[in-house]
Amino acid sequence: MPNAYMITNRAVKSDGLSGEQDLRTTHYFVSEKNGAALATFALWNEVSFDDFRRTLLTEAQQFPEIDQDSNEDQRHVSLFVHGYNNSWQDAATRYGKLRADLFSKRSSLGIPVLFTWPSDGSVAAYLSDREDARASAPQLADVFVRLHEHLLAMQRAAAVSSVRRGTLETQKQQDICKAKVSVIAHSMGNYVVQKALAIAARKLNSPQLVTLVHQLVMVAADVDNDLFQNDQPEQSDGSLMANLCYRISALHSGLDQTLAASAGLKHFGTRRLGRSGLANKDAVWDNVCSFNVTPLIEGASGSMHSAPLDMPKSVELIRDLLRGVDRKILLERFALEA
Repeated sequence: MPNAYMITNRAVKSDGLSGEQDLRTTHYFVSEKNGAALATFALWNEVSFDDFRRTLLTEAQQFPEIDQDSNEDQRHVSLFVHGYNNSWQDAATRYGKLRADLFSKRSSLGIPVLFTWPSDGSVAAYLSDREDARASAPQLADVFVRLHEHLLAMQRAAAVSSVRRGTLETQKQQDICKAKVSVIAHSMGNYVVQKALAIAARKLNSPQLVTLVHQLVMVAADVDNDLFQNDQPEQSDGSLMANLCYRISALHSGLDQTLAASAGLKHFGTRRLGRSGLANKDAVWDNVCSFNVTPLIEGASGSMHSAPLDMPKSVELIRDLLRGVDRKILLERFALEA
């Protein structure tokens, strides 16, 4: 069984994945390695979508069955979408660390999957990365659409089975699917996710029957901080995202100087969600919340932009968010402000 899963719309070369987008094909890879070895392209094997899907579902079906009373213990299939200025090796290295922190050993949350898009791996390429992020959204949207179709098929099959058994009223969540679906997005990866979920929602005609993403955790999000205001139009990106996700949590910090530069570069004063938090936390969709993680990342030796993915207490917060721990409990547990 593979240890690692990767989806990419980067062009595939003999010696690795490039900074150019493959507009025709989304590629699927698996690897039996972990840790630093994941940054070595020769240790990944490209497979067909059908084989990728079959292998992933086979592993997910081995998750333990969890009663609804123990909902926080249900395992995840979790998609990680990296930010700008990341080569595919950078993305794979970050994915390997997240896998070790959250998806390994007895405390594993489930199965992480890397989506790597053609960020140019250069600070100077910020604007071209923004264009690449938008251009990558349709291919990630296709992943979300396929996922939704699978979840809906599982729900229908479970309903039919329950009707035949005469037990529809006692149908269990695990009869539908043993895994939750979650997304962790960092930096400009949140912009890829924003556009992808909006496209998926329109393709699926804003579905109401199935929650596509159980937990969306937006880390240092390089998106507008008024994205989720509930006075936005019904077909706005934020509205469509809120409809597809059970809960959306944004981690922000005023220490993030990368996002301070982003706001001044091309947004005409629009603040970044990952630096300033929600524009008006009292006027957002009720499944959207934010956490000021400054107390959890103070003292970080590296970049404050990536510190929420590095510092132990903020990683612990991400774990609890994915598990679905109540927001009020988390604010008190970590002594945070919204």
